[in-house]
Amino acid sequence: MNEENELSYFKGGLAIGVSIGILSGIASTLWYHKKRTLDADLVLENVKDAFLKEGPIEGSWIEFEKKPLRKFAIHSKTYNGGISRLEDGVMVQYEFTADAYTGTVIDVKRLK
Repeated sequence: MNEENELSYFKGGLAIGVSIGILSGIASTLWYHKKRTLDADLVLENVKDAFLKEGPIEGSWIEFEKKPLRKFAIHSKTYNGGISRLEDGVMVQYEFTADAYTGTVIDVKRLK
C-alpha cells in the first residue's frame, strides 16, 4: 500500500510538471510572437508590391536598423525606406515609414 501511495504521488507530480511545462511553453511562444519584428526585406517587398500596382519602379531601399517611433500614446519600432520611379518622364522619390511589427506603412512622403 505504501508503494501505491508513492506511485500515486509520482504520477501526480509528473502530471503537474508536464502541465506547467506546456503552459510555460505556450506563454513564451505567445510572448515571442508579440515581440517579434518582421524582416526589413519582407517589409520592402510589400511596399514595392503596393507601388508596382500603380506603375513600374526604378529603385528602392530600406534601413535595416529599427528606429523607435512615438506618436502620442503609441510606441512602436519602424523601418525607414524609399522608392524611386519615373512619373511623366521625371524621376520622383518617395520616403516611407513602416511598422516593424506588422509591416504596415505609417507614412509616405513625396520628395521634391
